[in-house]
Order: sequence, then C-alpha cells, then structure tokens
Amino acid sequence: MSHTAAEVLAGAGVLAVGAAFAFYAAQGTGLTGRDAGSYPLSASFRSVEGITVGSDVRLAGVKVGTITALTLNPQTFMADAKIAISEGILLPEDSAILISSEGLLGGNFVEILPGGAVETLPPGAEIEDTQGAVSLITLLMKFVAGDESADPAAGASPAATEPGAAPAEPPEEAPADIPEEAPADVPEEAPAEPMPEPPVVPPAKDAAP
Repeated sequence: MSHTAAEVLAGAGVLAVGAAFAFYAAQGTGLTGRDAGSYPLSASFRSVEGITVGSDVRLAGVKVGTITALTLNPQTFMADAKIAISEGILLPEDSAILISSEGLLGGNFVEILPGGAVETLPPGAEIEDTQGAVSLITLLMKFVAGDESADPAAGASPAATEPGAAPAEPPEEAPADIPEEAPADVPEEAPAEPMPEPPVVPPAKDAAP
C-alpha cells in the first residue's frame, strides 16, 4: 500500500510539472488569447525573419509586450503582426517599431521607438512607421562583393569599358630636359722651350808643308 501511495504522489507531481510547463509555453506563444492587462496593436513588416509568435516587444531594452500573431498579407505581400502591449504603456501615435538583433550570435526582438506626439495610439491601432529584419550575412556579402568590384573599375577608363572599343594608347611622354654640361676647363699647355743650338766648331787650319 505504501508503494502505491508513493507512485500516486510521484505521478501527481509529474502531471503538475507538465501542466505548468504547458501553460508557460502556451502563454509564451500567445495561445492563451489576449494577455491580461494589455491592449492590442498591429504593424506590417517587410520581413519578420527571426521573429515568431511569443517574441519580446521591448521599449528601451525592457519588455513591454509580446507578438501574438503573424500572418502574410496576400495583397501587400508583407507580414502583418499583432502585438499585445501592457496597459500602463501609452505610446505616442508617431512611434516607430522595428526588428532589432541582440548581436551576431543573439536572437531578434521587436523594438519600439517612441515618438514625440501628444496623442497616443488607441487599442487596435496600427503602427505605420516600421522597419523589417536586416540579414547580417546579406550585408557582409554585399560589402565583400562591393570591395571586389570596386578595385578593377577604379582604374578603368570609360573607353575601355565599352565592348569592342580599341585599347587606349598610352599618352606620349615629353622628352626630359637634359641639362647641358659646361665644357670642362682644359689646362693650357706651356710652350715648349727651344732646343739649344749646338756650338759652332771652327774648321781646323791645314798644317804647313
């Protein structure tokens, strides 16, 4: 009998934990209907990549609501989102909403940028100023592709880019001005001294017979 009671208690505990987990999951995904103490808003995004039902809606980094529904509009081909905002948060009617990223390895969330209007958004209103998700990988690929295509095009002339155009002739270089060299100073040679004339020897007198 003691074993049976222990098994019943263990089973009840497992069921209680399972029910609590199911309720938490349903509340996070918006399956429990409209959250208590919140009012609905809507917005249309070009892309909701990384956003699912139950994603956080933050204002200044603080969670103020959740995404309750995501549907594709067949007429505008944009993603229509339903948002549940806490009743204590009154947003100006010129507020903006965008999809932000927590970092390279983090997930995406919905961020609200409040405007400066005096009037606030009533329940069921649509936030018109939106910005969809931006893929970091796509931006990196465009950046790399832009660098590779910019290098060869930077030094190409317009005539060289036209198909069938003759190659451009290199400009003729002007002859460099060669400075004239001053004539070297050649030392003047001294005039040669005249050779001394040999002494004149008088002819010998003939001896007397």
